[in-house]
Amino acid sequence: MACKKTAELIPLCHPILITHVEIELIPEIENNRIRCESEIKTIGQTGVEMEALVATQIALLTIYDMCKGIDRGMVIQSVRLLEKMGGKSGHWSRKEISLP
Repeated sequence: MACKKTAELIPLCHPILITHVEIELIPEIENNRIRCESEIKTIGQTGVEMEALVATQIALLTIYDMCKGIDRGMVIQSVRLLEKMGGKSGHWSRKEISLP
C-alpha cells in the first residue's frame, strides 16, 4: 500500500502503475534486528526506486509501531537502494551490500 502512495508523499514524484510488490522481512536474531528488502516492478518506462524506498521505510515504521511497547530505543538505519533496472538511466547496482 505504501509504494502506491509515493506520488502523494514525495514532491515531484508522479503516479506509476505498479505491477508487482514484494516485501521480505528477514529476522537476524543474532544481531537483534530485522532486515527489510522490497522489490517493486512496473511495465512502465520509469524506475520505481522511490516506491521501493517508501515501501521499505513504511514496513520498518510498522514494525517500530508494533514493538515500541517493548523498546522505544529501536533505530531504523541503513535504508538504501541495492539495485535498479529500467528507466532512462538503465541498470544500476550497489557495489557493496554489507550491512553495518
